[in-house]
Amino acid sequence: MLHPFSSDIGGVELPELFTYPFHYTPHPLCVMAAGEVQQYLLSRKEWHAELKQGKMFGVLVVEHQGEVGFLAAFSGNLVGSNSHPYFVPAVYDMLQPDDFFKCEEAEISAINCTIEKLLHSEELLAAKQHLAQTKAECEAELKAIKVWLKEGKAERDRVRMSGNFNEQELILSSQRDNALAQRQKRAAKERVTEAEQGLKEFEELIEGLKRERQKRSAALQMALFAEFRMLNAKGEVLDLCEIFAPTAQQIPPAGAGECAAPKLLQYAYKNGMRPVCMAEFWWGDSPKGEVRQHGTFYPSCNSKCKPILTHMLKGLKGEPNPLMEIVPPEPTIIWEDDVLVAINKPAGMLSVRGKSGVRSAEEWATERYPEAMIVHRLDQSTSGILVIAKNKTAHEALQKQFISRTVKKSYVALLEGVIASVEGEIRLPLKLDYEHRPRQMVAADGRAAHTIYKVEGVEDSRTRVRFYPITGRTHQLRVHAAHTAGLGTPIVGDDIYGTGGERLMLHAETIEFQHPTSGEIVSLCCKAEF
Repeated sequence: MLHPFSSDIGGVELPELFTYPFHYTPHPLCVMAAGEVQQYLLSRKEWHAELKQGKMFGVLVVEHQGEVGFLAAFSGNLVGSNSHPYFVPAVYDMLQPDDFFKCEEAEISAINCTIEKLLHSEELLAAKQHLAQTKAECEAELKAIKVWLKEGKAERDRVRMSGNFNEQELILSSQRDNALAQRQKRAAKERVTEAEQGLKEFEELIEGLKRERQKRSAALQMALFAEFRMLNAKGEVLDLCEIFAPTAQQIPPAGAGECAAPKLLQYAYKNGMRPVCMAEFWWGDSPKGEVRQHGTFYPSCNSKCKPILTHMLKGLKGEPNPLMEIVPPEPTIIWEDDVLVAINKPAGMLSVRGKSGVRSAEEWATERYPEAMIVHRLDQSTSGILVIAKNKTAHEALQKQFISRTVKKSYVALLEGVIASVEGEIRLPLKLDYEHRPRQMVAADGRAAHTIYKVEGVEDSRTRVRFYPITGRTHQLRVHAAHTAGLGTPIVGDDIYGTGGERLMLHAETIEFQHPTSGEIVSLCCKAEF
């Protein structure tokens, strides 16, 4: 399970601190280890079809008995199994045939089969048809009764008009007709009720089975989570239920504990190995809706892994969160009047105050203008023009223009490669990828996102492109550039959807809007530094 490096690593210095898994640059040893894992994956031709669909792999460089080697792991299972000699085992292998999970899963599957059989049974279909037919027949009878009553009344009115009638007999005739009509209505209602009861028995049986399935599934999931007893460097053990109990979500998400990083650390701790550094990379095609680059390193996920790794890394001397140490340069003012100020926000500065403590343009503005309010936002990694209102009235007036999409903006970006088209538009709806915040993903149920683009040139195999965002979704330009259904080429320096390594080469270069006080058109330009 512990693999020696195939090449000499004597000249590579070990890191003093363990990797911060949620934002990192892979250590050279991790890059070397990942390269060896990738060569192994290429050698397993029988896996190629599944690997092409995409999977996350991880490497953990460890020190053991004076030697430095590496461990490898995959997220989830691989070709239907958790057990492959080259990779560390699962923290808990639920795929064993005699395991309680598989046994209970079989019982739940049997309930599913029963539900499906009932849903498609001839008896249920007959009950539905009988109810529909009974309702139709009774409705026709009720209509006939109304006609009959109307005709009876018309006849009595005709008799009264003739002048030769006995009023008492006419009253009795009306009472008899109404009484008969009421009996027929009750009989029809009883027939419908009887038909509904026959269908209701089937539906209650199905709903009861569904409740049982849900109850057993939830209980099974919690029992499974309790089997994931996660170690940390101090030797402390917590199961997944205990780990997630203090979090906002409280209950572990499906698949928790099955990612590569927890598997690697668990195996290292259990076998007396000292973790040195760690990295995870994507192998294969990008999953539908997401942006994953083949062979690219990625941080650990937030929803599943952050609570687990926060526990598992206790006792290790780890790197601090590099985002907490960012000290961005101060913005520069590019235009100002009595109600507005436009700045060139530097890359690395937040637009509004955030939990990380990194300095924001909002803080900068309120230090100078007590009533300042941010009108729109730029990603932390994006530089360029940011307009700030100095009072509430100006803020409201300008924000209406952004909402109505009358503000014109353009961004300049450098893409990692060369694209085929010279201009066009991208319409890919976006929504938050909850498991990998703050990543966005393309989804049919996402919010509409529309971008127009125009290529301005190619520089050293990189494409300079100008974006005209029609909508303003989070990470819109970054996803539209990187996604295969968009330009299929990430923006240079994008550490979320691309390969990172440099600052994000995305800059808000121009903006045009109507001044909230004078009504004049304000056009601003701030050239990119790249």
